[in-house]
Amino acid sequence: MLQQTQVKTVIPYFKKFTAKFATLKLLSKCKEKEILKLWEGLGYYRRARNLLASSKILIQEYNSKLPYEIKEIKKLPGVGDYTANALLGFVHDQTTIDIDGNVKRIFCRILKKDEKKINFKDFVSVNKKNLFNTNRNSDLVEALMEFGALVCKPREPACNKCSLKKNCKYFNSPKQINYKKKKKNKKKKLKFFF
Repeated sequence: MLQQTQVKTVIPYFKKFTAKFATLKLLSKCKEKEILKLWEGLGYYRRARNLLASSKILIQEYNSKLPYEIKEIKKLPGVGDYTANALLGFVHDQTTIDIDGNVKRIFCRILKKDEKKINFKDFVSVNKKNLFNTNRNSDLVEALMEFGALVCKPREPACNKCSLKKNCKYFNSPKQINYKKKKKNKKKKLKFFF
């Protein structure tokens, strides 16, 4: 539900949705019209359809369990690398990172590298021992997402409050990347004469 939708918007939908479909089995038995009605107002209805289709597959082919292999998870409708890695981290506590814009930004700033110069899959693979020095991988996955959204923000990052600033090449560089605020287009008043 959170894909391209803010948390505060999703919360009431999520509560209604989970109250109606408390189990995967209940969800898999519902009709598409029913799930779309609950989804009404969130947009991106393909997400709801994919969720319904995935629930049916998980019930029928995986005994109501999420697979442990990324290639199996990616076979579910609408699931790509990002979602599959997030699910592996959250559900199975596997050593993985879901690479989104927030996570890329964190690593780019810490390393002071241009995003185009980092192959993130290779970076995570090569640095697995350093990155996953925890037995709480699901917390790491969530923490990176939240850290990128709340501290290491795209505009006006909170560098002075950041707990990683000692090791951050971006923060410690005399030539920090200049993140300018986007200028808002001023609305022009047009007068029409007839």
